[in-house]
Amino acid sequence: MNSTAESNKVAPEGFNLFLYRTKKHFSGPDPYLTIAGVFLWLFAYWVLCEGLQIWRFTKLPGPVAISKDWFSTTPFQGISIFTQEYYDHIYVSCQRILIAFGIATGLGVPLGLFMGWSRSIRDYIFPIIELLRPIPILAWVPLSILLLPGFEGPVIFLATLASFFVTTLNAMLGVDSIDEEYFRAAGCLGSSRWDVFKNVVVPGALPFIFTGLQISIGVAWFSLVAAEMVSGDLGLGYLIVDAYMNNVTVPMVIAMITLGFIGYFSSACVRALGNRLMAWHVKELAQQGR
Repeated sequence: MNSTAESNKVAPEGFNLFLYRTKKHFSGPDPYLTIAGVFLWLFAYWVLCEGLQIWRFTKLPGPVAISKDWFSTTPFQGISIFTQEYYDHIYVSCQRILIAFGIATGLGVPLGLFMGWSRSIRDYIFPIIELLRPIPILAWVPLSILLLPGFEGPVIFLATLASFFVTTLNAMLGVDSIDEEYFRAAGCLGSSRWDVFKNVVVPGALPFIFTGLQISIGVAWFSLVAAEMVSGDLGLGYLIVDAYMNNVTVPMVIAMITLGFIGYFSSACVRALGNRLMAWHVKELAQQGR
């Protein structure tokens, strides 16, 4: 009788599903440990900068000083959530990241899949990627300024380049991780090469691809900031170096914290998209208790 009643239960959908997942998430210790970790970090930051005023840390603005300016309608050092300039910097950086990440994903994922699938393609391209990948992004700055006009071109190029290598190599490793038995089974069933690529290679490599994309968007952010510091007129990276040059430290720290929040949110969006496209993989990990 109980088993019949349980089988007739309707799975939660829409907002009820969101509430169910939220309740399940907060039923464990993980979110509370995260909150405790954040508060511990803030407390340590306050003690070093404003509480005990430890030597060298006195030059940094503490959390109280930052909060006063960040949430003030008349910020003393010019940047707060109520100033349009703050959102202009965020908008420009996010726009550049979307373009750079989109280009890197659009080029890197197919190239990585083909490199993992075809030995001849890998033999041609992989040595070139391995030769260029160790070169630091800042080493590309002079070349990008010489080759590309304006402010936008060099900044987007540098962010795309850093993201491209991570995306390509993870897609290639994803194909390498697929068990050979799947290819043999597809061949025995008479599948064409395109069918094998579409139904075996792409789904099998997706976990590695989305892991690479999560790393890739983080790499794109810190590469973008480095590029904006050197070649830019707006953006959070430009705000950091401009604040440093003008000896105003509060906007510099506000921009750094904002970068952390936006970077975390962008990675979470990529992770959520991956979980949605790979429901089978998420279910498999749940069954393994991971």
